[in-house]
Amino acid sequence: MDSGLKGKKALITGGGSGIGRAIALALAKEGVHIAIASRNPEPDTVKEIESLGVKALRIIADVSKESDVVKMAKEVISSFGGLDLYINNSAAHWDEPVTKVTSLGWFNSINTNLSACVWACREAAKHFIAQGHGSILIIGSTCMYTPLYKETSYRVSKTGLKTYMEILAIELAPFGIRVNMLTPGYFHTGASAHLRAGKEGEEREGRILATIPLKRPGDVDKDIGPSALFLLSDELSGYTTGAELVVDGGTKLRPLPFYSDEEIRQMNM
Repeated sequence: MDSGLKGKKALITGGGSGIGRAIALALAKEGVHIAIASRNPEPDTVKEIESLGVKALRIIADVSKESDVVKMAKEVISSFGGLDLYINNSAAHWDEPVTKVTSLGWFNSINTNLSACVWACREAAKHFIAQGHGSILIIGSTCMYTPLYKETSYRVSKTGLKTYMEILAIELAPFGIRVNMLTPGYFHTGASAHLRAGKEGEEREGRILATIPLKRPGDVDKDIGPSALFLLSDELSGYTTGAELVVDGGTKLRPLPFYSDEEIRQMNM
């Protein structure tokens, strides 16, 4: 089915690598012009996007600063002559145990993960209302459902994003603007690389995969790109707003280990 996205213009924060890159390339393959913004956008991602026959724009911005976010939105709209899709993907992790939380770590995560989304969606919404259409996708995290050690500010900010997404969805619905959330679980990205590093990495990876019913990490290109495409397309999900699509291999279910996978298979044969 045609996504109906060809010729649209999209802005993706944190779009140079990992999940953001996967979304950028999935959209570019559908003929969407892409602007990626972050403190240091990957030039190689821009080249990949352009190789797919669409326009690519690289914007250097610190989205934790409101002034940078406003400037970013204006630059994209001016350069592309408009904006149709906004994907809020930028995220900052700051590992601090609860007894050692600092102002620096707290505000780094809150401003980058939550405040930046509020500022950017505000700017996108004003433009979308004026033109009569638009779609917003906010990237969440399954840490909203499964608390992580040392991730106080990260979890609080991501949980706040879901609440904000729902408010944004009901306020923008009268204008025909859809807002949804895509919530990834455990993926092999730069953000999770530290979990697999060092001597304990292999053991830790085993423990992580043991908690995932599908017993594998997610693949950003196969699992994230198509999911984002679905939620952003009016043709594919035009009656969907204020919804959350969890892509986590079943992690959110948090099954208690009463039975092994083999015992469960035997039960169902």
